[in-house]
Amino acid sequence: MSKITLLQPYTFEATKYNNRMAMAPMTRSRAGNEGNLATAEMAIYYADRAAAGLLITEGTVVSKKAVGFINVPGIYSKEQTESWKQVTHAVHDKGGKIFVQLWHTGRLSHPELHNGELPHAPSAINPEAKAYVARGFIDTVTPKEMTVGEIKATIIDFKNSAKNAVEAGFDGIELHAANGYLFHQFFNGCSNARTDEYGGSIENKARILFETLDALKDVINYSRVGVRLNPSMHGVQGMTVDKDTIDTHEYIVNRLNDYGLAYVHLTEPFTDVSEVPYAVTEIAKHFRPIYKGLLMINKGFTKETGNKIIEDGYADMVAYGVPFIANPDLVARFEKNAPLNTPDPSTFYTFTEKGYNDYPKMEA
Repeated sequence: MSKITLLQPYTFEATKYNNRMAMAPMTRSRAGNEGNLATAEMAIYYADRAAAGLLITEGTVVSKKAVGFINVPGIYSKEQTESWKQVTHAVHDKGGKIFVQLWHTGRLSHPELHNGELPHAPSAINPEAKAYVARGFIDTVTPKEMTVGEIKATIIDFKNSAKNAVEAGFDGIELHAANGYLFHQFFNGCSNARTDEYGGSIENKARILFETLDALKDVINYSRVGVRLNPSMHGVQGMTVDKDTIDTHEYIVNRLNDYGLAYVHLTEPFTDVSEVPYAVTEIAKHFRPIYKGLLMINKGFTKETGNKIIEDGYADMVAYGVPFIANPDLVARFEKNAPLNTPDPSTFYTFTEKGYNDYPKMEA
């Protein structure tokens, strides 16, 4: 085995990982069945990638109202919870660890996914983005501003889904508070114009995340909880960096030190933000001094750059996305310096077998 740090076993607190590579959460839209259940094909997909230090599932919705893509799985019903057991068992049989990413898309949705009703969001502001419905990607609309009661109910949805995740055999959960989805919408001024306790100040904009974390303590240990953030997301998914954005994320990351989490999962900018006022261009480097726990970083890393950011001390684990789609044996390929398969983006979100479990492994 290669001796590079990225590929070595890693222990954080009492948790042991096969290596410092994680599979990033990636929507695949393969749960197009009655009830949006996990499937046998999904069990194969995740088990084939179990050599990673940690697998993080595709975004998995916490309620019907959370949906923003067609054919994505949920974990809010008894049937969905039961269906995920085949996935966790398959991964554990291969010696892997798997977290489920809990997801609410907020305003990045469409009435076509909600029987004609408007999607919910912090404020009635159209992200001017795209939602993925049966007829393809279409323009978003102005959402419905959530009442305080609806916010409280959503927090309970996350709690119940976390409880279901434990029942389904997941090693943990990741709260998706990034990429322009519901939590992220509360954090940023471009999507949150509220004047109540969930808007205005930095503390208020972050309140929903910490109320959700506080609600989780009755159903899951914090050492089994991760949080994903994308502080410098700009010009994508309706997000705009403003003068408070980085300050808000610094406040969030600093407070997360108090929870003893499994990890904080940060994403480098999706776009070039070098000319964007207030944005941070190097996320891991900026937030590493703030966060004392396990820091995971994502976005476009290679074997070499992933290893370097760990050895430079800016991250503890690196999450790989698209390379894992096309290379179920990505860890082995990195170990042996083998060439990688070429991904086919046209099959990323299609409800077909093609482009899912048919990428060849090295021995093939």
